[in-house]
Order: sequence, then structure tokens, then C-alpha cells
Amino acid sequence: MSNPSIDPAHLNDKLVLRGIHVTLTDALRSSVQQKVERLFRHEPHIVRVRVDIEHDKTKAIGHNFIAKGHIEISGPDLIASVSSEDAYKSIDLLVDKLNEMLRRRADTFHSDKRHGSRAGRDAGAADA
Repeated sequence: MSNPSIDPAHLNDKLVLRGIHVTLTDALRSSVQQKVERLFRHEPHIVRVRVDIEHDKTKAIGHNFIAKGHIEISGPDLIASVSSEDAYKSIDLLVDKLNEMLRRRADTFHSDKRHGSRAGRDAGAADA
């Protein structure tokens, strides 16, 4: 891709990490940074990524940790949320989900670019 590696200082400027009822240890921070770096490698036009990790003791057993992600990018922002029994697993699932959303967004963008936008096709069909 166009961005093979991300400068850690650059990543820190674009990553907002917040713990809700969770102490963000250095290991947890480093894990999130390492996982989120993949998103920036796949899509260099990301403005900012916000990751919230929440520990909710009121949830059912097995879904105590909730990870929420918000990618600010040109066009509609991408928002995802996952829950699991482990904070690290929640982070993995969240990054996978956000990566899939970015991939679908890119596929749609490239498809529209190759085949013309849907609005243009619909307007042509209405005239006929």
C-alpha cells in the first residue's frame, strides 16, 4: 500500500484512546496502537480514530468488555461496537470490524468510480 509503516508520533496524534471503568495499562495501550496501525496502513486518508474500552459489570457474563470505535474520514464516519469477555479480544474484534467497514467503503468507492455513480445511472434511467 502507499503507507507501509506509520510513524508512532503521527499515530499518537491521530489515535484517541479512552478507558471507561478500565485502567489503561501500557500493555493495553500498546496493543491498541499496534492493532489500529493496520487501519492507517489500509486507508491513509483517515483523519482520526477514537477507541473507547468500557468495562460494564452490569452486562451478562461473557460480555463485560465493550470496545467502541469511531473512524473520522472524508464522507460518513465509520462507527462500530463489539463486546466480549476479554478487553484484548474486544479490541481484536473491533479492529477486524472497522477494517471490514473500510474495505467495503473502498470497494464501493472503486466500484462507483469504474461503473459510474448510482445517482448518474438512476438519472439516466429516469430520462429513458
